[in-house]
Amino acid sequence: MKIVSLLPSATEIICALGLEEELVGVTHECDFPAFVRGLPKVTRTLIPTNASSAEIDRLVREQLRTSRALYSLDLPTLEMLQPDLIVTQALCDVCAVAEEEVRAAACALPGSPRVVNLEPQNLSDVFTAIKHVAEAAGVSKRGNAVVGVLQVRVDDVVARVERQRDRPRVVLLEWLDPPFSSGHWNPELVRLAGGNEGLGREGERSRTLRWDEVIAWQPEVIVIACCGFDVERTLADVPLLPTVPGWQDLPAVRSGQVYVTDGSQFFNRPGPRLVDSLEILAHAINPQVHPLPAGLPPAVRVTDSFLVRK
Repeated sequence: MKIVSLLPSATEIICALGLEEELVGVTHECDFPAFVRGLPKVTRTLIPTNASSAEIDRLVREQLRTSRALYSLDLPTLEMLQPDLIVTQALCDVCAVAEEEVRAAACALPGSPRVVNLEPQNLSDVFTAIKHVAEAAGVSKRGNAVVGVLQVRVDDVVARVERQRDRPRVVLLEWLDPPFSSGHWNPELVRLAGGNEGLGREGERSRTLRWDEVIAWQPEVIVIACCGFDVERTLADVPLLPTVPGWQDLPAVRSGQVYVTDGSQFFNRPGPRLVDSLEILAHAINPQVHPLPAGLPPAVRVTDSFLVRK
């Protein structure tokens, strides 16, 4: 079987199922496991690589108004690969190729490859998606095994949370300019990790926030996981924060509990590494209760030089 993945999380699911040798094409954003960077790319983006966060937000909003895609298929490459299975998604209108374009391309390809469309809203849906891909690839038992291991890790975090005496107020931000709440599975991860997320809603889309909403919540822990950004790129936007009225008086800022994580690799990819994200988050919220598993990067504590207005 020849498999093409049209989103990074699907690539990670495919590889977690032991189907690396069947994977023949990926998106321009797929980068984990590392070997996939050398595979043929079947998508391209219209977002400039040097665009600011505000410019990216503007482009995304324009796409939503006009239905123009920010991502498109490289049809000649897709035709050359002749996949038997294409894994895509219909969850986000802006972070992948439009569903209609994928289905039209599949119909035009020799053999009409099967299209598996993933649309997880929460962690349970992600586990179901893993099993769905496994079934489509003919490795159902592997899917059950992978999900079983992931569920044990989730249960371990939840068991430790039950020993916590309180749940700190947490905000998980998926964008800074403008600010966005967390959405879909991320508010659930905050709850499972022992936090109380007051701005994001489980199973719902992230939404644009007003900064006064963040200030009013008075978070004791702030975790920034900008969608599509690594830690270094996110830190470039952090100097905006001290200009927010009331920012320096937030409990999280006063206690040094403001963290940046890699929102590209974690939190915003609905695949196996959402469990890694849960463990990173739990460690940031309460490191005394939740040891960080070996091999996972800790959330980066933001220093006062970034957070205090000069």
